[in-house]
Amino acid sequence: MEKKYWQNFGELNQSEAFQQTAEKEFKEELLPLEDLDDKGLLDAKTPRRDFLKYLGFSTAAATLAASCEIPVRNVVPYLQKPDDLTPGISNYYASTCINEGDVTPVIVKQRDGRPIKVEGNEMSSITKGGTSALVQASVLDLYDTTRLRYPMQKVGADFKEVSTFEAFDKIIGDAMTSIAGKPVVLLTSTINSPSTLQIIAEFLAKNAGSRHVQYDAISYSGMLLANEACYGKRALPSYHFENAKVIVSIGADFLGTWLSPVEFAVQYAQNRRITGEKPAMSQHIHFESALSLTGSNADDRFVHKPSEKGAVALALLAKLGGAVTAPVLGDAQLNRGIDVAVAALNANKGAALVVCGSNDVNLQIIVNAINEAIGANGKTVNWAVSSNYRAGIDADMVKLVEDMNAGAVGALLIKSCNPAYTYYDSKKFIAALARVPVSVSFNATMNETTELCKYSIPSHHWLESWGDAEPKTGYISLLQPTINPLFKTRPFETSLLKLAGNAVDYETYFKTYWVAKLGTEDAYNTALQNGVVEPAAMPVGGGTFNSAGIAAAVAKIGTPKAGNYELVIYQKVSMGSGSQANNPWLQELPDPVSKVTWDNYAMVSPAFAKSIIGIDVVGNQRDGDGYEVHPEKPTITITANGKTIELPILILPGVHPNVVAVALGYGRQSADINKTAEHIGRSANGAGRNAYPLVGFDGTGFRYSTVADVKKTGNTYVLAQTQVHGSSESRPVIYEGSLKKFVADPEHVLEEANHERAMLIAASGGKDYVKDATIYPDYSKPGIKWGMSIDLNTCTGCSACVVACTAENNVSVVGKKQVAAAHEMHWLRIDRYFTGDMNNPDVVFQPMLCQHCDNAPCENVCPVAATNHSTEGLNQMTYNRCIGTRYCANNCPFKVRRFNWLDYNGSDSFPDNQNPMVEQGYMNESVLQMNDQLTRMVLNPDVTVRSRGVIEKCSFCVQRLQDSKLE
Repeated sequence: MEKKYWQNFGELNQSEAFQQTAEKEFKEELLPLEDLDDKGLLDAKTPRRDFLKYLGFSTAAATLAASCEIPVRNVVPYLQKPDDLTPGISNYYASTCINEGDVTPVIVKQRDGRPIKVEGNEMSSITKGGTSALVQASVLDLYDTTRLRYPMQKVGADFKEVSTFEAFDKIIGDAMTSIAGKPVVLLTSTINSPSTLQIIAEFLAKNAGSRHVQYDAISYSGMLLANEACYGKRALPSYHFENAKVIVSIGADFLGTWLSPVEFAVQYAQNRRITGEKPAMSQHIHFESALSLTGSNADDRFVHKPSEKGAVALALLAKLGGAVTAPVLGDAQLNRGIDVAVAALNANKGAALVVCGSNDVNLQIIVNAINEAIGANGKTVNWAVSSNYRAGIDADMVKLVEDMNAGAVGALLIKSCNPAYTYYDSKKFIAALARVPVSVSFNATMNETTELCKYSIPSHHWLESWGDAEPKTGYISLLQPTINPLFKTRPFETSLLKLAGNAVDYETYFKTYWVAKLGTEDAYNTALQNGVVEPAAMPVGGGTFNSAGIAAAVAKIGTPKAGNYELVIYQKVSMGSGSQANNPWLQELPDPVSKVTWDNYAMVSPAFAKSIIGIDVVGNQRDGDGYEVHPEKPTITITANGKTIELPILILPGVHPNVVAVALGYGRQSADINKTAEHIGRSANGAGRNAYPLVGFDGTGFRYSTVADVKKTGNTYVLAQTQVHGSSESRPVIYEGSLKKFVADPEHVLEEANHERAMLIAASGGKDYVKDATIYPDYSKPGIKWGMSIDLNTCTGCSACVVACTAENNVSVVGKKQVAAAHEMHWLRIDRYFTGDMNNPDVVFQPMLCQHCDNAPCENVCPVAATNHSTEGLNQMTYNRCIGTRYCANNCPFKVRRFNWLDYNGSDSFPDNQNPMVEQGYMNESVLQMNDQLTRMVLNPDVTVRSRGVIEKCSFCVQRLQDSKLE
């Protein structure tokens, strides 16, 4: 029986509402331009209908600009050109993107002194050139309009600028003298910089009784404490997914957000890539409560309640021969999953790996015991090299807040963390912070914590910084600045050195430190050039396992409290902990699983929605159809750990029927330091709800799942989702098969496509597809023929490429309301298809971009020949010829063409046209952020910035192709 693939419930049911929406999408549009015309939003001065009577879209702007007074810009040539700067030629520098303990070695593309793009550093043996969506988007954070621009002191309720760093140092020095011997506490996220840790040690040595507390917004404290109990090391091992023939995950989203997903995705892909005469693949078995990116990639996936996670681990250990009693699980499918996992693990001892995403120390002890039972220690779990991504211990942070509330902390110095937003009991932290005499923030932006501090001295962005990181013991990754500091900021390390009485700045300290470590200045310069310093090969070894704590861990896991409904709190690939929430590229990136932008939501199953809201998306009932195609979603209240938030529901298959899942990182509400809407929090503020208050604390660690009370509200909320429009109208897009079939016949996956091709040839009465099955003449095209190959077997759907495409090609940010109206502009998207069992379907990710079709159906319908085919096989767009008929978009079978409905990029010809759009709600303020002169520094000068009224699409990065040809 032929498999059926579907992107949403409307497509699955082919409901009347879905068919009507698909039919009118390219006829009337979901948000017609006439609707904007009537409100006078397209042009603040000239109605669009009158405009088009005389001129086409493209010539209109140029003509109007010619009639206006153009400001004069004087161009001053170099008197002495820098040796390393040639106008129009890019420079590349090795550096490292560091964020809350995450470390990614990168190569930074700099153009005319501006960093505009990052790529992975292939010299890193850890990431091997891989990056993530967060890393790709971090270049935009450099030009964020919410960055703090100078040192400040709070006077009354407001911050006032401190004119010089020297003056600021004196103010802080005097304040530190006044705290009467009370301890100083340095509060940071995980720091794995060797030079910074040495500076911190020197600073603490000068301040007796002081301490350094590392606090991670997303905690791995349970793993650290479990490893200390089992192996005597409060550390994380190195995991080797590439050595595992069988991978079992218990709620660890290791391809998306767990610990080091860039590293793990590279390892994972090695055993998913089909190579050699006898291809083989690793087997991936996944247990989870809600659908994750990693679960979507699993070969076998089984769902359970969060309260059953410990029982799943105990059942695995018991059936693997552990001296524990297997608990009784009432779910037949879950029991089958445990049997499947045990059989696979037993058959591959020494080449298997079990990982767990829980922050429960007792559960992590059981997982350590499982890895011992399957021979993973020293093979797929490497204790010879520790991973240094997370170091925070939850109890340390709780103790700090208690000390602050007791008045036992004299000064709190805060760097790279935001507990006023991320701490589970933020009100208690805020009250405690008010009792600290001296509070200094080194955060680069005005976040919820910085606005409460008495002093602020912002640090550099990583692209402006010197620095280092040691993501794994013995593996060093270096930072070097790729642009002069844009504002009056200073390295956090320099500030600590000054407070410790050391007159040297961090740049000098850093160089001295590494020249001494590496032996010579030449070695130091070589290290900067390469970006990494690594041993020749990674040592691999096991740890000595102590089983004494297993019995106590089993007893403490016991039978956890379960409820009718249970909450799972997770991270999105596009948002992480929320530290980059003000980044429009990330806010507009569709979540790989849900395809929602700009918001978090309550992810629930169809059964959950039917029982709580009364919506049936599986059948053909009208209420289900309306839910599916309409952006307004019903909301529910979720109460957990004494806190309540209201969120819209999003119905997805693959979620346990008793589970509601909510993402962290949203609901940011930082202050407007500049008192102007255009300078603060445009993207972050108002996007979603803060779920951190729902996190619990059980005395040892933070808990990200719990019993919850769920209630229907009767309210609705708009979600902007990208896969409820752009229908391919049941055209075949997915071709897939099993490894067994591939080994027997590598061509079997093309059977359907070849059958369709044969039918076309037969219908034409010819023999050759190229010559006979088309109405186009066959032209000879000698020379270069460009194409792009994507290994669909290793694509995990992480969406880093989507943000990379946005950065490279100046793709517009359109805002939530325009995404909801089907006006998103992404040139590259990752489609997500479901197939199979409604309750637990298989998931297929399909990268989709312009296919640059030979005999492309878009080319012959353009009345002005704006789209054409090059001799090199590219489907080209001539933007200044396009008049916006959208015939090509209507004819595109893959729906990859994008039409610029509004002036997202701020045309100079219409300086006032954005404001009424924002006021009327057609455009988010985030779009204005992309029009700011600071933010526009990120634009790639090699790519045209498109204006309103033209079609655009993937160009195969033709600017890079041309550059390659020139080289």
